[in-house]
Amino acid sequence: MKVLLVGNGGREHAIARALVRTSTPEHPVELVVQAGNPALEQLGRSLTMDPLDPKDVVRRATSENVDLVVVGPEAPLVAGVADAVLDYGIPVFGPTKDAARLEASKSFAKQVMADAGVATARSFTCTTMDEVEAAFDDLGAPYVVKDDALAAGKGVVVTTDRAHASRHARACLSRDGGAVVIEDFLDGPEVSLFCFADGATVVPLQPAQDFKRVGDGNEGPNTGGMGAYSPLPWLPEEATRRIVDEVAQPVITEMARRGTPFRGLLYCGLAMTSKGIRVVEFNVRFGDPETQAVLERLDSALAPILYAAATGTLAKVPAPVWSEDAAVTVVMASGGYPGPADTGHEITGIDAAEELEGVHVIHAGTSEEITDDPADVAAGCCGFEPTYALVNSGGRVLDVVGRAATLDEARALAYRAVDLIHFDGEHHRSDIATWPADLAVTLD
Repeated sequence: MKVLLVGNGGREHAIARALVRTSTPEHPVELVVQAGNPALEQLGRSLTMDPLDPKDVVRRATSENVDLVVVGPEAPLVAGVADAVLDYGIPVFGPTKDAARLEASKSFAKQVMADAGVATARSFTCTTMDEVEAAFDDLGAPYVVKDDALAAGKGVVVTTDRAHASRHARACLSRDGGAVVIEDFLDGPEVSLFCFADGATVVPLQPAQDFKRVGDGNEGPNTGGMGAYSPLPWLPEEATRRIVDEVAQPVITEMARRGTPFRGLLYCGLAMTSKGIRVVEFNVRFGDPETQAVLERLDSALAPILYAAATGTLAKVPAPVWSEDAAVTVVMASGGYPGPADTGHEITGIDAAEELEGVHVIHAGTSEEITDDPADVAAGCCGFEPTYALVNSGGRVLDVVGRAATLDEARALAYRAVDLIHFDGEHHRSDIATWPADLAVTLD
């Protein structure tokens, strides 16, 4: 199967690695990737494309004669890339623009959940500050403020400081057509569950948990995610089935009833509250960095199930097979993140880290820069070969993944690898894959 993968971040590197790693003689994969990620480019033939231009993606897909297009990030889906590819008759893993509203609009997702009978936090969608302040009065602290539009995982503020909450709401409303969702605070630990969906059938992956705030002990501002792990020893065994039955399947059924069937990956962000399972949010693509941990545990071929989801045939393919091993992902970030990132610093130690058995490093924000003197480059003749250095070029730079028989071993392995990697300004959390010793969860 020839696959075009749209997107070139850490999530896409993890997807590409899983496609290649699980490729078999029965299910061989030929991969075409989007250029711009040095490590991703090593896994397939790379092409320069504009992921937000549906026509450009279609041109690449048709010129390469691919069997399947896999769209990694949310922005191309909201831009209608899947629609354009489908119109040309090529299967695509990723929802249409209308179905992608489950992530693009928090208020739309709330409407779908209400119609589907899915439990979530009580909320108000606000378009003025007067409405925001009234919602604060009604719901009380802690204040949960969510940008109604896409915000790259950083549009949510949870705080007891009303002034801080108001500032975030005002910033969200300052955009043209801006809206904000104010909702009740959900107690309890959060769980991420990815589900494959083909418009009717739902197939769950393995649960994971990510760590959103930038600092140890869940201190500091929200980020796109600073680490993740899977499996979750504290989560009851029946949780996955319950989430599918009570959340994912009703939403997929409701989307079909509305005439906007959802095909692709539904990310269910959930709170295991004292009152039961409650939805925090939906995403319409693999989450980052949970993908890096979850797909590392996949032992069966990934490509056939992506194709089945894209073609409405999930019920006809075997369920994915999962390793009993644990996987832990630690994000190494640039100085300043989640604010403006300090980039351009050389990264060293990745090769040494990957020499550790059970470790691999996913590239989320790296690039290669020429290190030669500019005068030497300018004067170089046809035989001159420049030298390059790997540098950090984004906020989240590397996802260091450790896989081992137990979570404790996987966590220790991941942090051993992190200690071998260096770049100026780097910071990471030291408490990924830890949880309170007295954590206990009930589902009712």
